Amino acid sequence: MSRPLEGQVAIVTGGGKGLGRAFALHLASQGAAIVVNNRNRVVDADGRSAADYVVDEIVAAGGRAVANYGDVADAPTADALVRAALDTWGRLDICVTSAAISAPQLFHKLDVDDFTRLIDINVTGTALIASAAMRVMREAGHGRIILVASTSGLHGFPTVAAYAASKGAVIALGRTVAAEGAGKGVLTNVILPYATTQMTEDGMDMQYADTLQPDAVAPIVSVLADPASTINGQVIVAAANGLRVADAVEGGTVTFDGSTLGPNTLAELITQSRDGKQHTYTHAHEAFLDFASRRLSPTLLVEAPEERGRLETNLTPSPESHS
Repeated sequence: MSRPLEGQVAIVTGGGKGLGRAFALHLASQGAAIVVNNRNRVVDADGRSAADYVVDEIVAAGGRAVANYGDVADAPTADALVRAALDTWGRLDICVTSAAISAPQLFHKLDVDDFTRLIDINVTGTALIASAAMRVMREAGHGRIILVASTSGLHGFPTVAAYAASKGAVIALGRTVAAEGAGKGVLTNVILPYATTQMTEDGMDMQYADTLQPDAVAPIVSVLADPASTINGQVIVAAANGLRVADAVEGGTVTFDGSTLGPNTLAELITQSRDGKQHTYTHAHEAFLDFASRRLSPTLLVEAPEERGRLETNLTPSPESHS
């Protein structure tokens, strides 16, 4: 019986434990060969680490896998992972970035070394791996990238400011990569899992701990990796065989008189915007042009479509002014 990922090759970072392990095992069960990455923090008496044991599981089940022990925050790891896929199987089709750490800490007690290390792994490490994979995938004209983030990056969460900031960055990164890669056949999505793992078990409500298993999230990753999938640029919250899509949303556009603006007026304007029509966009430029069309020259954009291209060019912010 043919499996949907037969002949495909995947990199899974953080693949030795928790969610990464679940992703690696499920991708392998669907036919993919896996480069299992997990940094060597702990080894057993035989010098074997978590990545080695996941490789053993995959091979014992009839799959194909090799281990990689690099730290994703170290720049050479990205190229080493891509080389491992290409040298072993001659191709790279799937990249899943699951490696991450958390360092709970009240924001006013922020330790710069802890913050920097977390950003290095969660953001820079994710970007380096995905970028190295993207280069190969664009040239091949096909690829699937799945970035793992967190709802902390959507909503924030007390005591994990650095982690929340890093996962918010990963969400924005994923939406950007999706917009850049679509025309080259490289599709990117972001998954925000709820799961009981080594990172979350201490703070997990015990009534949910047994239900929120990493295995229940893994099938979504495998489907997003499927070459038949056309899903791109989605942010998906997933747990316990359930999902819901998340979006960056802007409210209705309201106007104000700067000379009379005060706290009460601003609060009322915010309420009006929230109550207005909600908008979602595929990228920031689209959001900017929509705002500009409503505030700067609505008549021109609505009533004279032939002028749209000229105005869009004039309204495009320069790299220096765009935030």
